[in-house]
Amino acid sequence: MVDAVTWRERRFMPGLRAALHVAVLALSGCSIPGPSADDAAIEAMPTQFAEPEGLSYPIAYVEAGDPEGQSVLFVHGTPGEKEAWADYLLHVPEGLHYIAIDRPGFGESGPEGAVPDLKEQASALSPWLMAKDGPPVILVGHSLGGPIIARAAIDYPGRVAALVIVAGSLDPALEEVMWVQYMGDWSVISWALPRPIRNANRELIPLEGDLAAMEPLLSEITVPVIIVHGTEDDLVPYANVSFMEKMMTSASPMEVRTLTGQNHFLPWNAKSEIDAAIREAVARVTGQP
Repeated sequence: MVDAVTWRERRFMPGLRAALHVAVLALSGCSIPGPSADDAAIEAMPTQFAEPEGLSYPIAYVEAGDPEGQSVLFVHGTPGEKEAWADYLLHVPEGLHYIAIDRPGFGESGPEGAVPDLKEQASALSPWLMAKDGPPVILVGHSLGGPIIARAAIDYPGRVAALVIVAGSLDPALEEVMWVQYMGDWSVISWALPRPIRNANRELIPLEGDLAAMEPLLSEITVPVIIVHGTEDDLVPYANVSFMEKMMTSASPMEVRTLTGQNHFLPWNAKSEIDAAIREAVARVTGQP
């Protein structure tokens, strides 16, 4: 099936529940924030492809900044794609190397279908985590990207330098699958859905079990963790923060940046706060202010 949703539309949808929320807001005349960069600047970013070891499909990515600098890898939510991070890649601080990927099942990455497995999603980051002679990488994950980068820190010890978890959905007890999601997975309906929505749904339905399986492993994360979360996030509740504080007992250090009154769309409506969190992560890793 041809993907009928353009990147311009997908960039406004960090989750299936968010997509439903978007529909309500659209009907009420409200708007959802997205990258402020114009289309021409975003489309000018050249897409490249990596072949993660052990996976049978390519991972699309864009990069900018100093190739010799500290690498910072951005991981989007669901649905989503690499262009969601355009404002960051178009303004890379000196001495840093920014990379944004299309996660498996989204954008220009393979496969065509969904990959509802946090471990496999994390393995898609391996070309950068395991780069020969490269330093450990700082990972930034939004929404479902949060548990994916946490899984990467567990599976690739010594190769992840720090985590910046933005509105991350890590607490399995807070996951709720709506009846409409099960209905959307019926073959008679799913075939008609755009690929990003279909794959997002198939990622979210089993997420609670995947998070529960990862829960006892969170104490293995020993790198600095910076959590950025809005108190008015009605898609991924703020209560996820206390869960991470409770479970990531070995994170050194852990810092929580609470954004009072902010919702789920932090990469776009709280960019200065995300930039500050990345700067702090870089300082923790490099020892330089």
